[in-house]
Amino acid sequence: MKFFSAGILGTVLFARSVFGGGFEGTETEPLNPPRFELAFQSSYLLGVFGNPDSYEIAPQFVTGRIRWGANDSPEGFWSWTRGYNQFCLTLMAEPIVRGIENFYYGVNFGGRYNFVRPNWRFVPYFSGGLGLGWIDSHPDMRGSQGQDFTFNILTGAGVAYELNDHWRIDVGILYEHLSNGGQTDPNPSLNLFGPQIGVSYSF
Repeated sequence: MKFFSAGILGTVLFARSVFGGGFEGTETEPLNPPRFELAFQSSYLLGVFGNPDSYEIAPQFVTGRIRWGANDSPEGFWSWTRGYNQFCLTLMAEPIVRGIENFYYGVNFGGRYNFVRPNWRFVPYFSGGLGLGWIDSHPDMRGSQGQDFTFNILTGAGVAYELNDHWRIDVGILYEHLSNGGQTDPNPSLNLFGPQIGVSYSF
């Protein structure tokens, strides 16, 4: 239910930025974020429910982001939504530190919304996406993934700190779901949760 609510909020913010926000001037500093961004992120995720084995995974992500739309001049109640959208493509390499399998590789397509306050260096965000990948499955072992081909879901939230016009660091929390979508039976899937830290360069 939490992920469904986050999706609704993201849709509302995206619609406002594309159709309602625009780039009209305001009395505050205009919102003009860089068009492109390249990010490197690391996480350490723990299995939280669903699978009988206690998985630990150390994902490494390389993400390209492109700005699409901005919400520059909200008023009244909606002033807290000032910010901008990004479309994201993430390459995933995930060593499995503890668990039946050894590695997971994949790609993820999604979006990120950044909340920008005038003259603040801190930028809260939330993100989400869907993707696919490959795991070295062992379908003959209890609790393992039933096949190599696997789908993934990423949902995250955190805050970025702007070091200067190009560089920033961010810390947050990440939820990841791995599953083959019921193509095998049983399909134990993986639900993982943990901290994330990253650095990005915008241009």
